[in-house]
Amino acid sequence: MFPAASLLTTLLLALSIAASPVEVRNSPVTLPIARRLNTSGGTINLVQHDQSRAAALKNFKGDSTLSRRTGSITVTNDGVSYIAAVGVGSPATTYHLIVDTGSSNTWVGAGTAYVKTSTSVDTGEPVTVDYGSGSFSGTEYTDTVTLGSGLTITAQSIGVASTSTGFTGVDGIVGIGPLDLTEGTLTDEPNTTIPTVTDNLYSQGVISEIVVGISFEPTTTDSDANGELTFGGTDATKYTGTLAYTPLTTTYPASYYWGINESITYGSKTILAETAGIVDTGTTLILLASNAYDAYVSATGATLDRTTGLLRITSTQYSALQNLNFNVGSNTYALTPNGQIWPRSLNTYIGGTATSIYLVVSDLGTPSGEGLDFINGYTFLERFYSVFDTTNSQVGFATTAYTDATTN
Repeated sequence: MFPAASLLTTLLLALSIAASPVEVRNSPVTLPIARRLNTSGGTINLVQHDQSRAAALKNFKGDSTLSRRTGSITVTNDGVSYIAAVGVGSPATTYHLIVDTGSSNTWVGAGTAYVKTSTSVDTGEPVTVDYGSGSFSGTEYTDTVTLGSGLTITAQSIGVASTSTGFTGVDGIVGIGPLDLTEGTLTDEPNTTIPTVTDNLYSQGVISEIVVGISFEPTTTDSDANGELTFGGTDATKYTGTLAYTPLTTTYPASYYWGINESITYGSKTILAETAGIVDTGTTLILLASNAYDAYVSATGATLDRTTGLLRITSTQYSALQNLNFNVGSNTYALTPNGQIWPRSLNTYIGGTATSIYLVVSDLGTPSGEGLDFINGYTFLERFYSVFDTTNSQVGFATTAYTDATTN
């Protein structure tokens, strides 16, 4: 987010590392993203939400001279989603939108109603997207979109929802997934794709590469502005060491998303041989193919908690917990024992007991070998900086100051 012995893989990895996006050390524009636990609909069922989304992802059938700069925007983490404040129209109305790398349409109207201004253009095209854990349908408009205080897009496609499900407490989504995910979402033009906000920032000369860098940080509160999106490059102040890149997978259906190849080990034990999966900000947990999940359960001694749907371990088992290693190319990203547990101060928000220890690894619901065998959700991304690079068809990771944090 390629076997080491493969010469071809080695060459591809070397090329991808050489094609690194520009780094932004003093980004002039920030878009904060915030983590916010959405409890307005009652107790959060993380497993049900993520497994429904995973099923929908696996079933996808998709078929100048202007001054360029890189900008960042701040992001809020929602406990189920990270939320960004995005302006639409002129004068702009602010909408609180889920930041989603697993989808590519941008839309509003789940909460705050769309406000038409002089920049609003009704295309008359019906638009609909099903996310598994929710859906929306409505009409496509084009409008001016403002990200943070300095990134402005003109004539951006915006879905205006007439109906939506599964989006209580937010206004919609800003999609930063691959362009192909928009194909078929305009129901009268099933073979048409819609440029994403990142595509349009590039085509309108605002950024020089179609790249998004994402910084999340672990949090133990129900609402915290603890993240940042950087469009057009990366923010080197948000990570430590060196960014390493891996090519996007060619394995279907992971290839439709930000898909990569990786293997996973628990300590020294391989629980998932190298296979394809995706990196996804719209998934809360780390989902593993059922056989890998079973191996993890066996190795940790965890038991299934029927109330939360999560795995639960004792204090003694936590003391014995080993690193969960995500092996990507020649690099290993180790999720420490503390990184494998849900923040204990937030246990009651998910229906758990305050003194219990819950793991953030859950069952994908299908066996390995189906082309999408893991999802590295934001409980993984809170420990590693990530880069989603369309220009060079790659995903990058780096350690951060929070990789080894013991906040949970």
